[in-house]
Amino acid sequence: MSQAPPKTAFVLERTRFGKLILTNAQGERFAGVLPVRAFPIRAPDEGIFLLSTEGHEVAWVDRLSDLPAAYQVLIEEELAHREFMPVLARIVEVSSFSTPCTWTVQTDRGPTAFVLRGDEDIRRIGTGRSLLVADAHGIHYLVPDHKALDAQSKRILDRFL
Repeated sequence: MSQAPPKTAFVLERTRFGKLILTNAQGERFAGVLPVRAFPIRAPDEGIFLLSTEGHEVAWVDRLSDLPAAYQVLIEEELAHREFMPVLARIVEVSSFSTPCTWTVQTDRGPTAFVLRGDEDIRRIGTGRSLLVADAHGIHYLVPDHKALDAQSKRILDRFL
């Protein structure tokens, strides 16, 4: 006797561009959802928020193991990708204030340069002071508090927000 797959209140899929799309029970679609662990150290597979690009919770997962295997893989891939996240400490310069453009930055892992494809690749998370900046290769750079950056970095960032 085979066991029925677990039921969920949402459908989760990945676009060909690598973004997660969540469709809830009411049929609302949220593109670019981001999984975030509620308890990353104490209980990494329990309590996972699925957040919209605006930082609003669109779904809650009590336990990752409660989801169908395909959804588990999608969320684990996104978390693994997200958890490699250099912290952007300073924006040294940008090649242009129109996109795409090359950003030269200082991170907690050293200096680097990356291509920002568009303004939509800068997303507010949490309470609005934290940002995620995605480069053309899908690497996310965390800005824990954009108000705490140096004056030059804030001026550059303000042109894109």
